[in-house]
Amino acid sequence: MSRPESLASPTSLDGLLLYRMSRVLAVSGSLVVRLCEGQFGITRREWRVLALLALEEGVFSSELAQRAQLDRARTSRALTTLVAKKLVRRDARPDDRRQISLALTDEGRALYAAIFPLVTGINQQLLSALGRPEIDALDNILIRLQQRAGEMVERADLPRADRRHGTRMRRELMDPDPDAAESGRG
Repeated sequence: MSRPESLASPTSLDGLLLYRMSRVLAVSGSLVVRLCEGQFGITRREWRVLALLALEEGVFSSELAQRAQLDRARTSRALTTLVAKKLVRRDARPDDRRQISLALTDEGRALYAAIFPLVTGINQQLLSALGRPEIDALDNILIRLQQRAGEMVERADLPRADRRHGTRMRRELMDPDPDAAESGRG
């Protein structure tokens, strides 16, 4: 395999950090997908939600969506499926019955305990390409990149994605004046 072009001065897709990281995730992540779906009957998104709930039970759906970095609709769909599979339960808060917190069921905890070591093994196999100093450096680099990405999102002067109206938004970007096209002015 030839060495990709430099990240410092990209001239094509192969030189873009996000593309290269996406490729690593796509290839190695496919192993997690096969493991979760093929062996345990849950999607990677459901696994992410399950794993986050294993770390902190009693959170609200909106908090979970933020931690999972998923939109609320996708988180809600994953939770609905996990509840139907009896892996997650929704509990009304005693002080305010309108607020629903989330927790793993015993089956959910058992599934997490079964999957986590296997996913850890996949991660360890991937990291085995690096030495300990490189792993430590990568860990620090990822922390810095995550912080920078958060800063960039906070400062971004870009329209937010609207997946419900995505095609309309794309059309408006391509033809900002739809009346002009209808009247022949476009």
